[in-house]
Amino acid sequence: MQLITRLLLLLCAAGFPLLLFFRADAGEVGVCYGRNGDNLMDPASVVRLLKKNGITMVRVYDTDQAVLSAMANTGIKLVVALPNEMLASAAADPRWAVQWAKSNVKPYYPATDIRGVTVGNEVFQQANGLTPQLVPAMKNVQAALAGLGLADAIKVTTPIAFDALKASSFPPSKGEFRDDIAQSVMSPMLDFLEQTGSYLMVNIYPYKAYVSTNGAMDINYALFRPNAGVVDGGSGFTYHNLFDAQLDNVYYAMDAVRSSGNRTVETMLTGRRKVPAKHGEHSWCTYCDGVENSKTYTNNLIKHVVSGGASTASYSPLDAAVGTPYRPNDDISVYIFELFNENEKSSAEESNYGLFYPNGQPVYQVDFMAGGAPSPSPARSSWCVANSAAGDARLQAALDWACGHGADCSAIQPGKTCYQPNTKLAHASYAFNDYYQRKGRASGTCDFAGAASIVYQQPAGSCDPNAGSWCVANAAVGDSRLQAALDYACGHGADCSAIQPGARCFNPDTKLAHASYAFNDYYQRNGRSDQSCDFGGAGSVVHHAQKIGNCVLRSRA
Repeated sequence: MQLITRLLLLLCAAGFPLLLFFRADAGEVGVCYGRNGDNLMDPASVVRLLKKNGITMVRVYDTDQAVLSAMANTGIKLVVALPNEMLASAAADPRWAVQWAKSNVKPYYPATDIRGVTVGNEVFQQANGLTPQLVPAMKNVQAALAGLGLADAIKVTTPIAFDALKASSFPPSKGEFRDDIAQSVMSPMLDFLEQTGSYLMVNIYPYKAYVSTNGAMDINYALFRPNAGVVDGGSGFTYHNLFDAQLDNVYYAMDAVRSSGNRTVETMLTGRRKVPAKHGEHSWCTYCDGVENSKTYTNNLIKHVVSGGASTASYSPLDAAVGTPYRPNDDISVYIFELFNENEKSSAEESNYGLFYPNGQPVYQVDFMAGGAPSPSPARSSWCVANSAAGDARLQAALDWACGHGADCSAIQPGKTCYQPNTKLAHASYAFNDYYQRKGRASGTCDFAGAASIVYQQPAGSCDPNAGSWCVANAAVGDSRLQAALDYACGHGADCSAIQPGARCFNPDTKLAHASYAFNDYYQRNGRSDQSCDFGGAGSVVHHAQKIGNCVLRSRA
């Protein structure tokens, strides 16, 4: 206790409290792309479908060459998998894990934006005999990625089923993992995830929880519709939707597990593990409950996630507060299960979770943009820079937070493009700005408790690992969506004078050419972040010079 007290005093003096007050921002929604069907679209057509619908985050269940190749230079963030049948080999031999990473990850990255590797899937449920080998396999795969210089960009995790928690885990504050895995498996796993800056993936199916109550649960509570809420007597929190309650179930269970090794200082001080939980599979059951409730659930889920989460004070189903009641400062991310109905699944229920039929037609309408418009950004170009007056200790704490909450800090690792100059100020400025640009330069995303500020001229000497990149329009979305995005870009900072009649880049006079020019101008002026070349799925980043007619697209603002 005396050690913790001394640490607390030292860290308060160094500015550590800023870690406890960061807001969560809007989360991300992706899809699970399984291929257990004999009538599915080819991977190139799938990419066009994803782009058309503004889907920018995908989880797959293997490392299929055709899929990974099709995803290259699309801007789609991908999580790949080492399947259960390979888990024993990965656990037994680190050299096998290295060869797997060399063959299945390294050839595709960074053209294919691989962000994670799932080791196994629901191992406790689907392959229980492999449970003792799960954490060793995760560690060997992570070590293999580290040896290839990929561990900062690509995180290792594993998806667990919600039944890894005890059946008695209600209300959320009573969440606990089952006794057979809590200390033997979850403890070293959570330590590993915390030490590597990764996250726990959890597959949650809320319809199953709803039907298990035999009518006692309000359907409005389950579907994100207005309701009276449910009070957790242990914590005092009021939950207004099942989603937040189940996610907090997991967080309470994580915090109830004793560490098997060295804890981080933050965990020692707060009693909470610094491990985010992401929904690896999440869906309402269309086969069980019909299209209308599935449509309501999925669209309200997307609105809930992209708004940042739910409020614990007052309620609206689209309330733009943050996180969950127990973890208000954590971002929320969800992979919806799943992209297609797949006719080779084991049951009719499993075969009918798809958002789309195999031919790409929607089972029901889903708005992945939660409103359709690109995220608003300041019209002026802006950057987020570190404040030298904050001092190295506060800059380091904020730098660690940014890198652990969405900033891609791979370029400031030793030997990488932006490692030099090797100073806290330079590295913090890089991380802060990457976070700021990825969050759409939204209000409050360049504060870091006073350690950063916004500037409106590109800082001298700033490093940009994406300098050789361009943003081009996606023909598959059609002229109407291209025109809407073109109007947005021209109205929010892009200089579109060159594509006016008679100007140097007017020809070819097509929506695709004009949109590519406008998208790229906007992208170059706005930090060349993935988010500044999205346009609701109408744009994508490429890494080779672009020429349209006689007009060469520029590569700098």
